[in-house]
Amino acid sequence: MNILILLCNRFSKLLGHITKGLSYIFHYFWPDKRFTIPRQQDPIWPSRKNKKIPRIIWQTNFTDKATLPVYLNFLFNRLMSLSYEYRFLTTQDRADFIAENFPGTINDHYQQLTVGASQADLWRLLTLKKYGGIYMDIDAHFVWPASLVIGDDDQDLYVRIKGDRYTNYFIASCPQNLIIDQVIQVILDNIDKKEHTSVYDLTGPTAFDRVLRPLNPNSRFYRYTCVQGSFTNEYFQYIDKAEGKWTHAKAEDLLKKDDDQA
Repeated sequence: MNILILLCNRFSKLLGHITKGLSYIFHYFWPDKRFTIPRQQDPIWPSRKNKKIPRIIWQTNFTDKATLPVYLNFLFNRLMSLSYEYRFLTTQDRADFIAENFPGTINDHYQQLTVGASQADLWRLLTLKKYGGIYMDIDAHFVWPASLVIGDDDQDLYVRIKGDRYTNYFIASCPQNLIIDQVIQVILDNIDKKEHTSVYDLTGPTAFDRVLRPLNPNSRFYRYTCVQGSFTNEYFQYIDKAEGKWTHAKAEDLLKKDDDQA
């Protein structure tokens, strides 16, 4: 079975690289053309079979207007998750969601984050805590159908990358997962301590790996689950964002200054 999944992985990567190359030509002739990612889509092929992890795909981005490669990445994921509902949130949607569902301390901490990627890191955990489902980064895609990746009795599923490190670009969880609660608390503590060198350390995979590694939770290697960057890249993802990718943010600018919060 693993060989079959790897073949599907290779095929999806090849398809992604071909369409990504053609997209340079497309956007050369139509530089301003954008495609709208829907805020919500019902399952294309509903299933009556229940899973402990709800059949919901969650994604977010600073805008719902996407270049061709990002939109093709979205379409490929919909093909691989026919029995799943799809939900998409923008930056403002995320802020509204947290203010409404997690007022007080959590919202106060969220409001201190200045970089969209950090905000998305915390939002994805809070969303899974409340509703459950599968979170995927906007540039990530399944390499095997979602209904086969997630077992009926799985309460969560995480991906490991090289070095057996846990990462957060794909997270599947049932609601009220205690592991998710632990990661949320680590991130809140990081915000309080203001000890960080990057988004990666403050709210991202470093915080995630710190909690998961000692627990050895249900996980799969990324090549058999979900990969990134086949269909799109930094250029196509951030073409309409002047400040560029989150990796360009300076450590001292990741949190609001005390003067800004006064």
